[in-house]
Amino acid sequence: MTARCVMVLGTSSGAGKSWLATALCRWYARQGLRVAPFKAQNMSNNARVVATPEGGFGEIGSAQYFQALAARAVPEVRMNPVLLKPERDDHSQLVLLGQVHAQLTAMPWRERGALVWPVVRDALDALRAENDVVVIEGAGSPAEINLQDSDIANLRVAAHAQAACLLVADIDRGGAFAHLYGTWALLPQEQRSLLRGFVLNRFRGDPALLQPGPAQLQGLTGVPTVATLPMVWQHGLPEEDGVFDDRATAPGAVRLRVAVVAWPRISNLDEFQPLKNIPGLRLRWARTAAELADADWIILPGSKNTAADLQWLRAQGLARAVVDHANAGRPVLGICGGLQVLGEALVDLDDLAGNGPGLGLLPLVTQFAATKTVRRTSVRFEPLEGAWAALSGLCVQGYEIHTGHTAQHAGMAAGRVALPQGLGWANAQGNVLGVVLHGLFEDAGVLQALFGAGAPTLDAVFDRLADVVDAHFDAGVLPGLIAC
Repeated sequence: MTARCVMVLGTSSGAGKSWLATALCRWYARQGLRVAPFKAQNMSNNARVVATPEGGFGEIGSAQYFQALAARAVPEVRMNPVLLKPERDDHSQLVLLGQVHAQLTAMPWRERGALVWPVVRDALDALRAENDVVVIEGAGSPAEINLQDSDIANLRVAAHAQAACLLVADIDRGGAFAHLYGTWALLPQEQRSLLRGFVLNRFRGDPALLQPGPAQLQGLTGVPTVATLPMVWQHGLPEEDGVFDDRATAPGAVRLRVAVVAWPRISNLDEFQPLKNIPGLRLRWARTAAELADADWIILPGSKNTAADLQWLRAQGLARAVVDHANAGRPVLGICGGLQVLGEALVDLDDLAGNGPGLGLLPLVTQFAATKTVRRTSVRFEPLEGAWAALSGLCVQGYEIHTGHTAQHAGMAAGRVALPQGLGWANAQGNVLGVVLHGLFEDAGVLQALFGAGAPTLDAVFDRLADVVDAHFDAGVLPGLIAC
């Protein structure tokens, strides 16, 4: 068996590649086909823990994790063989087949391609051998002409798989026709022949107003516009890049304001997507003390560089605001890196991340280490008091992605254990909670306990996405992309 490949390329990051690839995974799966997602190289600090061929755990980008679920497949590391996790503006950690690869991380960008391409190629070929369809997501834009000689994520993958390619542009930003034409014009001739259609994404208004643009574009390029997808608000799929916008809110009068601190190296922000669907809850991304002032809850999320984000927190005046909020008895939650920040100190004996005092809200010390912990975890909350009492006795499932070890400060009175196995602590008052575990708000039991509500199931989200593409692609296009 050799699967047919459909590849979603974009005119830019944020054009809608991940959204469309997820929808296509579910659409083809609903045809009774065996489907797998694939992205050769992803750059994101949003990652999920999945299975490795050896039976252990590894990391892939969150987008491919959700695409696998949409495809009704088991997520695994071959679906995203190369994951780049930015730690600074000029440095990223490289994860190869789910595991951190120190040598490749230290290597100059352009020299990596030749070394990782065989891994990328073999992962794709293996998925093709086991499935009927592989839905491939490109990275950024295929027209990055400064990187084409070392590209392993777009044109090289498309050519190797002889994929039927769609090129998507975000028409809501303006300039979509120019983006599509310019991208097409910069592609090598042999890759242009793989383009089967243009897709206009996030359209608002009367589709008749687009004419004669699509016809003129086809006249210039020979490529038809095969779909105009509408703007879909609150579709329920986490955004892959950057912080969510704040334009859409859940229904009902606002009764709970939750502020998530959006520090520069925020990671796994996608785990907060379910909070956007809780009636009466307003989710806010905070970068200033003023944006924390009227918050009922403050959440310190994961971080790819805890020490640097803690410095940023202090420089912005946010550290004082968080401490004042906690001292007033109001709820604070720290997750992974956020937990580390809540402690007394960060200890870095090997010059991996940085030393420094924490916020001092929990009697904990975190010592960084080179070894990364990556695993899925199921654990039960200990009895709690105060703001987080509703979690008492609740069994939760989540995942760990972290370096270093957090433990009680030896010279201080012990804090309240919130989760066993060193996975969580609370203060004596019960309003400050820190957990190592990601994914709490994706647990239906947690949503019910804390809010008395739930979020749409992922299956419902995926089916809605598939319904959108089914309704707005030209008739016969989607079956035609995988026709022999």
